[in-house]
Amino acid sequence: MSLDPALRTRIDTLLQSNRVVLFMKGAPNAPQCGFSAKASGALNALLPQGYAHVDVLSDPEIREGIKQYGEWPTIPQLYIDGQLVGGSDIIEQMAGSGELHSALGLPAPDRSPPKLSISPAAAQMLRDAVANAGDGYAVQLEVDARHNVRLQLAPIDANAVAVDVEGVRVQTDWVNARRADGVSIDWADDERGRGLVITNPNAPPTVRAIAPADAQARVREGTLRLIDVRPADERAQASVNVAYDSFDAGVEALEGLPKDAPLAFLCHHGGRSAQAAEHFRQLGFREIYNIEGGIDAWADIDGSIPRY
Repeated sequence: MSLDPALRTRIDTLLQSNRVVLFMKGAPNAPQCGFSAKASGALNALLPQGYAHVDVLSDPEIREGIKQYGEWPTIPQLYIDGQLVGGSDIIEQMAGSGELHSALGLPAPDRSPPKLSISPAAAQMLRDAVANAGDGYAVQLEVDARHNVRLQLAPIDANAVAVDVEGVRVQTDWVNARRADGVSIDWADDERGRGLVITNPNAPPTVRAIAPADAQARVREGTLRLIDVRPADERAQASVNVAYDSFDAGVEALEGLPKDAPLAFLCHHGGRSAQAAEHFRQLGFREIYNIEGGIDAWADIDGSIPRY
């Protein structure tokens, strides 16, 4: 079946208007499949300022048409300067080798090993695990875009970025290497439980609690942005008397704010706002608050707000 001319023109125009285009499932900050997550993760690390993308889940015509256009059967697909680069595996391979940097006109990646610390107890546990796995294994380290650290055993990769710490070979790639700088690995057998304890100093600070009175004062001063996560019908029952944003038009505009923007989240009692606050923290925002007690507690300092 030939590609509809109108659709071909539509794709041509998109590729001519944008140097880098990723056809994927979901969005770069919210991929909807593992392959799209890997592809967008590599591009996010290289192009933090952003790039064009098409969510094929919301555009069925493009979803099928792009497969015919590039004669490539799967999603995601990356195009640079109008030329198909490939799918998830090729993108990852090129990112690891530095070829993707070159294709994007970027400097070669920093492949210096990460600076890690492993306590003696943790090192002994990891050495034993590697020995039990058999010859040719190492500890594979991964740090996702939300700063979560994962360790697993994997075959030794001669092309990996590797470092030996306390007799433990830890291997990763250039993206994870930079995200892992400063990570410490310890072993706990106490009230915290029994297992590895991994600390990543690069992770954003935890969500902080803030009292309604303090939030109100800072919003009025212009030093804090308030986001009410409740739907419009619920806000109509009780609402604060200061400026606030909502999720009515979606979250993308708010997710695109500078990562140093101070944000405070509000709901009825504090539960939903805590979840929203954690979501934004994991996106990299560094000053995030959850308003204690929600709008119900805010009514204590503003008698005009009804309780429901």
